[in-house]
Amino acid sequence: MKSVLHTGKFLALIKEGHWEYVDRVNATGAAIILAVTVDQKVLLVEQYRIPLHARTIELPAGIIGDEPGGNEESQAEAARRELLEETGYAAAKVEPLTTGAASSGLTSERVTLFKASGLRREGQGGGVAHEDITVHEVPLGEVDTWLEAKARTGVLVDPKIYAGLYFLKRNP
Repeated sequence: MKSVLHTGKFLALIKEGHWEYVDRVNATGAAIILAVTVDQKVLLVEQYRIPLHARTIELPAGIIGDEPGGNEESQAEAARRELLEETGYAAAKVEPLTTGAASSGLTSERVTLFKASGLRREGQGGGVAHEDITVHEVPLGEVDTWLEAKARTGVLVDPKIYAGLYFLKRNP
């Protein structure tokens, strides 16, 4: 038996049997974007994440279908939109690499990892409204060392970055 314990503006807390988990409200999933510039720099974003009370380094990402009137937004369209909003880069091509669980014990959300190519800078990035995103362009050959250095300063590194780099090594 499934019951809704609470519904907020963005999330709903669900109880199903003995399990409690979170559903997104008014969204169809999430897009994560692996983007490498023509000069072989990986685009990463840094922002403060309230649930963690810490700054994080992540691949650009965002919610699919969360914009007003966006319930018909495709996953690829969302990936393009989020890449531009967060990094200031537009992509000529966006292709899905894999889809899976965001955090299978916590949420029903599914995420799709995309590879963006044919990048061109069209703006500064930084996100929208309150996001306050810092864009990092990290040389591909230095990304591991760069991430280790950031982690030593107390910034949390999202493990999905390493999943993206795995796919990049398999299919440059």
